[in-house]
Amino acid sequence: MSLPSHVVAVTNGDASSLDSGHARLLELGYKQELKRDLSAISNFSLSFSVISVLTGITTLYNTGLNYGGPFSMQYGWFLTSAFTMLVALSMAEICSSYPTTGGLYYWSAKLAGPRWAPFASWITGWFNIIGQWAGTTSVDFSLAQLIQVIILLSTGGKNGGGYEASKYVVIALYAGILLLHGIINTLPISVISFLGRLAAIWNVLGVFVLMILIPSVATERASIKFVFTHFNDKNEDGIHSRPYIFLLGLLMSQYTLAGYDASAHLTEETKGADRNGPKGIINSVGISIIVGWGYILGITFAVTDIPYLLSENNDAGGYAIAEIFYLAFKTRYGNGIGGIICLVIVAISIFFCGMISVTSNSRMAYAFSRDGAMPLSPLWHKVNKQEVPIFAVWLSVFISFCMALTSLGSIVAFEAMVSIAVIDLYVAYALPIFFRVTLAQKHFVPGPFNLGRHGVVVGWAAVIWAVLISILFSLPVSYPITIETFNYTPVAVSCFLVLVVSYWILSARHWFKGPIVNL
Repeated sequence: MSLPSHVVAVTNGDASSLDSGHARLLELGYKQELKRDLSAISNFSLSFSVISVLTGITTLYNTGLNYGGPFSMQYGWFLTSAFTMLVALSMAEICSSYPTTGGLYYWSAKLAGPRWAPFASWITGWFNIIGQWAGTTSVDFSLAQLIQVIILLSTGGKNGGGYEASKYVVIALYAGILLLHGIINTLPISVISFLGRLAAIWNVLGVFVLMILIPSVATERASIKFVFTHFNDKNEDGIHSRPYIFLLGLLMSQYTLAGYDASAHLTEETKGADRNGPKGIINSVGISIIVGWGYILGITFAVTDIPYLLSENNDAGGYAIAEIFYLAFKTRYGNGIGGIICLVIVAISIFFCGMISVTSNSRMAYAFSRDGAMPLSPLWHKVNKQEVPIFAVWLSVFISFCMALTSLGSIVAFEAMVSIAVIDLYVAYALPIFFRVTLAQKHFVPGPFNLGRHGVVVGWAAVIWAVLISILFSLPVSYPITIETFNYTPVAVSCFLVLVVSYWILSARHWFKGPIVNL
């Protein structure tokens, strides 16, 4: 890789001794400020742990059961996985060419061309960071809710006089979880790297244990025919169209298979990032697809009574997977202690997922503020002695906490946060890919990993999929539509889009010029 003269000067003429990712970063005009200490395995582990199949599937298993049931979960997983891999391949190709912490918004700036670069960068960056914050909010709040259920079951369950925490207790648990994640993320990246590898191992072993243990302990098991063919169209949401129900059920799978842009945001801390960043994206998605399907398959073999599992009158208060675990051990051994231990395994996985989500959030905030896009930008891109963007860490924690406060007013409005996270992230994923297959088709310079002549076709498929799921997750999920059942997702996303575009027109277009080199 040839380097421009100013880069050679910085490296005292010894460009050949540089790590390839470091050299490419200098070539792009950025100095190395973060510690480049992550290996290929660490980069993959962090992204894999953000995807976290134990987190996504457990959190939205109720959605899968309610909208289509086993059929929707099995075949919806395959459908979503195929298109998600196309998105991941396109992102990996661009990441190989531009291995910077700015990731998606930097890619958009470079691929959209000089005329559109500032606006493309601006809109992509804001969709990405809001999607990430919403994702962290949904992950950590789901952990608080799971802890609430664990406490409920540990004290006798809903039907045995167990303790049911109020919404204020749940938000307090959530605040404590976020605080711990903030503290952990002030530590050096080497510590986060170790925890990321531990999280990846925990996810894989946890899925392996649960997918075998739960159906083997359950006294009543579903048939193979039920697991692969039963379609649940009996819901209380007033929806009777089977295709519509199936499509709504895809939210579980697509929510799970998101967050793999973490590999891109950590490239400035990854050795050989022009190769290992793309590997992290592709491998994290590929292995999550396999492991996730195993988890869905194993747990669904323990499903025999869907209406009961979704009923708020069961011991877990309607938390389907918790009731499956608890009931499996209670019916066989007379108590549900084993099921509670299984829930703790899942809770630890969700904790890791939220922790690394904050890591990814802070790196995105660091890079975006480095280019002056955020209010108080000079503060958010400062790094401490451990080369950690500490103010960006606490900014991410604070905003994620504020987002969850909506749960105190309306849990329905808060639940839209899941869809917002998926839509905003996939819009941010799709924009640079769209620019790559349109405006940059002729001048895109691929990195070590590339799709060759297939890049454009794969890119278009990825863009179309992102558009489809953005529309899908904005559709009503219950009829008739009332203030309690209204899907607030399109309102929230539209308001955010209007705000960002208005800010651009009224102010940012005069001073934001896209990524700014700092070398």
